[in-house]
Amino acid sequence: MTKLLVITNTRAGGARDEAVETVLGVLRAGADEVQVADLDPDAMAGVLDRHPEHRPVVLGGDGSVHLLVATALRLGRLDRPFGFGLVPLGTGNDLARTLGLPLDPARAAEVVLDGRARELDVLTDDAGGVVVNAVHLGVGAEAGRRALPLKPRLGRLAYPVGSAVAGAAARGWKLRVTVDGQVVARGDRRSLMVALGNGVTIGGGAPVTPSARPDDGRVDVVVSFSTGWRARLAFAAALVRGRHPERHDVIEARGHEVTVAGGPVPLNADGELAELAGARTWTVRPHALRVTVAD
Repeated sequence: MTKLLVITNTRAGGARDEAVETVLGVLRAGADEVQVADLDPDAMAGVLDRHPEHRPVVLGGDGSVHLLVATALRLGRLDRPFGFGLVPLGTGNDLARTLGLPLDPARAAEVVLDGRARELDVLTDDAGGVVVNAVHLGVGAEAGRRALPLKPRLGRLAYPVGSAVAGAAARGWKLRVTVDGQVVARGDRRSLMVALGNGVTIGGGAPVTPSARPDDGRVDVVVSFSTGWRARLAFAAALVRGRHPERHDVIEARGHEVTVAGGPVPLNADGELAELAGARTWTVRPHALRVTVAD
């Protein structure tokens, strides 16, 4: 039997309500049982415990998936692949883009019912956090902070606007970065951005780690030292095309464990905004997730 636990934000309103109703119609027509729960951080653990035989289906973006997986981590459910479906109804939908999921709600719901399972890696950190798509520090995270109040009016355009404002003011941060014990940035010069990508894009399609694969057991790391104003503009133009790793002031690495030390510096993990002051280590958990994707 196909039993689904649909997790959605009932407070979103507007056009999203119409999309949710469309998705629920498709899922109810194709599944044996559909339960619906609100996207509530305080209640998520209880919801999962009450429906152990139901496969979660997230109706949302990277932040919604982040909450689900963070809850699964707290419940000890990442020791074997934790399965879920995703209908991308967020602002950026970057994980869905990496996975090749349809952005049309009805088609994405059909994939939940009829697609194949694909196992994904996840990053966990020494502060108890989790990253499904990407974590980045510096100008990209500052762009996310500035874009947040613009999302209700601008939608996907909020991030480019926030990026322009953040990029104009950024002086960089002195950050030490090690990948599998090898130093890739000593912290003696300012970095514009440090990005760890399990997925490829951030901000609704910017390919920050263009070579990343979410199921290869490693995380891609990009460090940019493009801090002068001309260099910032050139880096931004190259980032849009995924050509920034070719720049002389950008370093790429790939590994299983990454430590970033320094700050305070803005931090963005799957759209969740925070700040790093000190040091944090992220470790890859290979194939900890199982998501339904298109055949």
